[in-house]
Amino acid sequence: MNMKTVLVIINCIFLAIGNCGGPLMMRLYFHNGGERIWFSSFLQTVGCPLILFPLLFSFLRRRRRLEEQEKTSFFLMKPPLFMASIVAGLLMGFDNYLYSYGLAYIPVSTASLIISAQLGFTALFAFFMVKQKFTPFTINAVVLLTVGAVVLALNSDSDKLANETHKEYVVGFIMTIGAALLYAFILPLVELSYKKSRQRIAYTLALEFQMVLCFVATCFCLVGMLVAGDFKVLAGEARDFKLGESLYYVVIVFTAIIWQAFFVGAIGLIFCASSLVSGIMISALLPVTVILAVICFQENFQAGKGVALALSLWGSVSYFYGQIKSEEKTKAQETQLSQLPVTDSET
Repeated sequence: MNMKTVLVIINCIFLAIGNCGGPLMMRLYFHNGGERIWFSSFLQTVGCPLILFPLLFSFLRRRRRLEEQEKTSFFLMKPPLFMASIVAGLLMGFDNYLYSYGLAYIPVSTASLIISAQLGFTALFAFFMVKQKFTPFTINAVVLLTVGAVVLALNSDSDKLANETHKEYVVGFIMTIGAALLYAFILPLVELSYKKSRQRIAYTLALEFQMVLCFVATCFCLVGMLVAGDFKVLAGEARDFKLGESLYYVVIVFTAIIWQAFFVGAIGLIFCASSLVSGIMISALLPVTVILAVICFQENFQAGKGVALALSLWGSVSYFYGQIKSEEKTKAQETQLSQLPVTDSET
């Protein structure tokens, strides 16, 4: 097993932990008395200092390899990629807010099914931004995932949380769609940044990009917290938390750690494969999140959600199958070209 395969597996594990655990931790926060949307947005990226540990390990390894240790740089990122990570970070901060707002007013299972439409959006943006090829299977997946989101919208009245108005549900629904759309744009934007950076993108550089992105997103949400006055009420919110004050802090710490695993996994898969593969993995894991949400929070799972889940799975499988067929076709063409005889004019 080569190193790239190992990295893909590791990043898939991180993505699975974050993609399934992050929304559940946020729902646990809101379900037990948490109300601060900017604060929950802040928690999604505040765990970025954890990335310093693998970066330090990478730095020490580089120092041992080089004879002139004084020339070893801790950060490898050059200005163009650094600026791109700042732009992506600002977009991510806003995306965190949209997602937190949506999850405050709609069930986790519903939010996860809406986010499944992200695969279609990612494919569309990847087509224009990084020249990702479209196939009939891709188009089929986009249509199915979009129809699934429409089915959820039509069944909104039976899916509201307790003590929630129809207006709050609709706004939360729209905010979640906006979060899916924006994150679908961010994924190929990161891939495009790698391609335009004029740097050899190693995994260490991908981690640096991730750390800057999350740091900027955290600062963006921090400003939102200051404007909204979150710092004035967090202590009181902790005291009134239904699970107890000590568990309040446990929930927010684990929320930050689990979400960081998600971002590391998502950005890592872009490095190891592509933005579309990252989007596919996110969509493929969403049914697991839906099932866990129904089990953990006894959320309703009416017929509309069942139809949306089936369409989501159908769309994801369609896309996976299309990608496999496309890769097989490409390999067959490469094999044919390699077997062609070399003429005298070519020698």
